[in-house]
Amino acid sequence: MRSGRCTNFGSCATADTQQTVKLADMADLVCPECKRALTETSRSSQPGSPSSTLVLAATFLLLLLLCGSGYFLFKRLTLSPSTRSAASAPVPALPISGSVFLRLSGSNTIGSQLAPALAAAFLKQEGATGIQSYFGSEDSKVSGVFPDGNRVIEIHAHGSATAFTELASGSADIGMASRKINSAEESQLSALGDMTSPASEHVLGLDGIAVIVNRANPVASLSKEQIAGLFSGEIANWSGVSGTDGPVRVYARDAKSGTFDTFKSLVLKDRPLRSGAERFEDSQKLSDAVSNDVNAIGFVGLPYVASSKAVAVSEKGARALLPNRFTVSTEDYLLSRRLFLYTASNPKPAVRRFVDFALSKAGQDIVAANGFVEQNVRAESAAPAPASSPHYQSITSGAQRLSLDFRFRSGSSQLDNKALADLDRVTSFLSDLRYSGGSVMLLGFSDSTGAAAANVALSKDRAKAVADQFAQRGAQPGLVTGFGPEMPIAANDNEDGRQKNRRVEIWVRK
Repeated sequence: MRSGRCTNFGSCATADTQQTVKLADMADLVCPECKRALTETSRSSQPGSPSSTLVLAATFLLLLLLCGSGYFLFKRLTLSPSTRSAASAPVPALPISGSVFLRLSGSNTIGSQLAPALAAAFLKQEGATGIQSYFGSEDSKVSGVFPDGNRVIEIHAHGSATAFTELASGSADIGMASRKINSAEESQLSALGDMTSPASEHVLGLDGIAVIVNRANPVASLSKEQIAGLFSGEIANWSGVSGTDGPVRVYARDAKSGTFDTFKSLVLKDRPLRSGAERFEDSQKLSDAVSNDVNAIGFVGLPYVASSKAVAVSEKGARALLPNRFTVSTEDYLLSRRLFLYTASNPKPAVRRFVDFALSKAGQDIVAANGFVEQNVRAESAAPAPASSPHYQSITSGAQRLSLDFRFRSGSSQLDNKALADLDRVTSFLSDLRYSGGSVMLLGFSDSTGAAAANVALSKDRAKAVADQFAQRGAQPGLVTGFGPEMPIAANDNEDGRQKNRRVEIWVRK
């Protein structure tokens, strides 16, 4: 049997969903959907067969070439996306020529597969033909043919920190980050505009940092405090968290990674990572290592759980939740995070068109196809939390919850950038499915700081702020109310938790 991957991104669902196509040994290696040639990933044969002998001979010749011209071959070879994290033979990359159209730099989480898929689909929308993608371990290129020649989108995925250094140096047009920009980076990029404004900061999609263990590990749920203890080395044996006796082995992303920055901010805080932790630049390689080590623990983005097991995460006062599409899209999951694209406030037109495409329904479908959580609005039946009040349960009984919550800028009653974009997404969703404004219920929540009555009033004010925005768009919600500090989704003893608890849920009733 032979197997391969289609790289006709943006034009073929088989490519966009990264499916492996298996064919008989004598069959042409072409995609059954788009008929384009596949990138071969493996061929199986019987020992001693002619094809097996040829493989051995070819392997011997390849080793000779590697010894005689290692540097030249290194520069000429690249890995296909399906073999990027596997120990399989690289395939030669075709030469790329053409003018550089766009340059994306930053997060490996975004840049390894999602950004190339978006780039291919964007080039197709721009009118390109003959779209081809070339992958390296952290650097990729996507090219398309236009009437005036080839155009190339370059993608460099060396960690979220590099998004901002390369924007500052002018070597990137778009920064990819799996964490929010920090104040020092804002200052460094002040010449490009206010990097926290809606014109510069764009939420590409959502992801959950999954805490993963080996499938044979009986531990199914951990508190944030326990996770911090395991990763800092304070808990050195699995018996310390009711697991099977055995030493804890820690696997973590590298220091440049936005995934590590987010994990450190949300979990470790001031605690150092355990000395001797094995570090990885690639999330898939980290996940593969955990799946092969019964005593391992690691953390990865949601698409990279693969053969490992994600555990539910809890915090004081908040129930344990597993990372999935719904808990991440509402940002109820404690380790949910946003994926960002950063641009100058007044970028060149191609940059603006790319960002608009990435945030459109078509772009968000590609976000979902690559394993992340898209921002297209969905209505789902959701059981109320066990600790919810009878009033909340009666209001939501028989209704559906939309797949987002509205949140606010830190220390402000103003909606944040994601919420501003979500207003239009929800308005379109209601219009498309012919919901009336009266079908909408906005339920506000607060943290627990201060008097209970004041918090209930604050939560109602937040719900009213969202209702005013909908009214400007021609939809008047039927119910606008607040529940104060009820049903916290995070602890109220730290600012990150309090910020998550200040939210407005949106429910609809047919």
